[in-house]
Amino acid sequence: MLRLDNVCKSYRTAAGALDVLKSVNLNIDDGEFVAIMGSSGSGKSTLLNVLGILDDYDSGTYTLAGATIKDLSESKAAYYRNQFIGFVFQSFHLLPFKNALENVALPLYYRGTPRKERYDMASEVLRKVGLADRMDHLPNQLSGGQKQRVAIARALVGNPNLILADEPTGALDSDTSHQVMHLLEELNDEGMTVVVVTHESDIADRCGRTVRLVDGQIAK
Repeated sequence: MLRLDNVCKSYRTAAGALDVLKSVNLNIDDGEFVAIMGSSGSGKSTLLNVLGILDDYDSGTYTLAGATIKDLSESKAAYYRNQFIGFVFQSFHLLPFKNALENVALPLYYRGTPRKERYDMASEVLRKVGLADRMDHLPNQLSGGQKQRVAIARALVGNPNLILADEPTGALDSDTSHQVMHLLEELNDEGMTVVVVTHESDIADRCGRTVRLVDGQIAK
């Protein structure tokens, strides 16, 4: 599914270069469920941005689904994100003026999918995540757990190869967190590759493998 070989990433600061990722080597196979853990400043967010093609890296090689990801134009990066990756964020990132169905259908709009087809696909995936009766609700009419289910449905609607979830339970209570994790587990059981960035050990324990970042490097 994805492979990083000696990937390095630094940022320029007033004090000089700040090394954030240091020769990171990581391999995630199709169908894995992987947690990425690390303390604040360990490089988790930067690693996720590289994996999600939201940020470039300085050296090394990143391969996603057989394609080398490096120095892509914005249009090419957007193509790979749209075709291969579904994103789930802690803060949901739902458009407040669109209902659940419209929020889920949005990625298909950018693909050029006809209106009826994209709404049919969005409706199907909302049923899959248990929100058949909430399709016409705006985000402010949904609970935190329901908002995250909408976000997961939006990530799934394009049939991606990979789900990247950045602290998907960080804004939820413990019961709702476990419901969301159960949904991700079900998706993984169906063959979806899932990568979860988390600081919660009980969430990481539910994943098949945990990768720990320490000062920009993967701990042995």
